[in-house]
Amino acid sequence: MSFYSEEELKNIGFKYVGENVKFSKKASFYDPENIFLGDNCRVDDFCVLSGKIKLGRNVHIAVFCNLAGGEEGIEMEDFSGLAYFCNVFTRSDDYSGKTLTNPTVPNKYKNVTKAPVYIGRHVIVGTGSTIFPGVRVEEGCSIGAYSLVTKSTIPWKIYFGIPAKPIKDRKKDLLILEKKYLNND
Repeated sequence: MSFYSEEELKNIGFKYVGENVKFSKKASFYDPENIFLGDNCRVDDFCVLSGKIKLGRNVHIAVFCNLAGGEEGIEMEDFSGLAYFCNVFTRSDDYSGKTLTNPTVPNKYKNVTKAPVYIGRHVIVGTGSTIFPGVRVEEGCSIGAYSLVTKSTIPWKIYFGIPAKPIKDRKKDLLILEKKYLNND
């Protein structure tokens, strides 16, 4: 993978660029002045980041992910990550048939849901999963592959399915490792 240099990243005009940021030259971004890149975060090839986005420390966005932050915003807290092919949306058309859809249609003929998305510390989202507008994925949650997250979660649970439902508790052992890591950094 080919990443932008620190100097190149700073010249692009991102809102903030932390230390040791890895951002693929094959990823796309729109409105960089609204994108915050925390220390040690990484964005891989063929990702699209647009709108208001805040990536905390040690956040990883794997290949082929889409983060559509719009004006509402997506916030990913420290040590969170998206596996391959994930989608995070802060806006969605009304699919009921009551209104028109898509960006080519004037707003007065559409009913668009708009709400921020929050992804807490130590959240891991499995490959192919989608997170809908207004969802809060709370601290420590694990979202299984190909899940559809339509509602906010309870902290430290493992979720899976369409729609995503809690299936069991998630262990917190990783908090000990986080402390060791941060004390050595």
